[in-house]
Amino acid sequence: MWHPIKHFKTITKHRHRVIYHCFKVGIPWQGLKHDLSKYSLTEFLPGAKYFVGVRSPNELEREDKGYSTAWLHHKGRNRHHFEYWQDAVPGQQKPLCPVEMPVKYVAEMFCDRVAASKIYKGKSYHNGCAYEYFAAKKDILPMHPNTKALLESWLVTLRDKGEKVAFAEVKQYVKANKKKKKK
Repeated sequence: MWHPIKHFKTITKHRHRVIYHCFKVGIPWQGLKHDLSKYSLTEFLPGAKYFVGVRSPNELEREDKGYSTAWLHHKGRNRHHFEYWQDAVPGQQKPLCPVEMPVKYVAEMFCDRVAASKIYKGKSYHNGCAYEYFAAKKDILPMHPNTKALLESWLVTLRDKGEKVAFAEVKQYVKANKKKKKK
């Protein structure tokens, strides 16, 4: 079950789709930096070992070992994952709490989820795939409520109105957020 070439092609194809999507929503630099850690040995070797092509190798590594070394490395280095945004928040009873993500990283997460759905679903992809994946777990995700609501709104727009409208909405929101920060 060792597939370094197939894994390399899959992560590169995914990354290129995310880059394309990030350009569409006005965050090109994030697109160019997206998922570079997947090429590190810490992430690449388990990815090649557990590669199956229709789902994340991290899930298979987790099933085999009880945890994923690749995922632990990845989520700590990539701000477009909500798991990166966990912190010890003063006054909270839980040891770690979700922190609201900056808009530009929510936008990258949206692009990432759409691209991943396209790669893993292949010909069976439709505009509702990313939302369906999100909806199946949204009630248990340790994601800040504002972050979750924003991501969900964009995924619903994609599902109901298509890519052109959804990407335009994300781009407009990112642009408005940049202007708001400059004031």
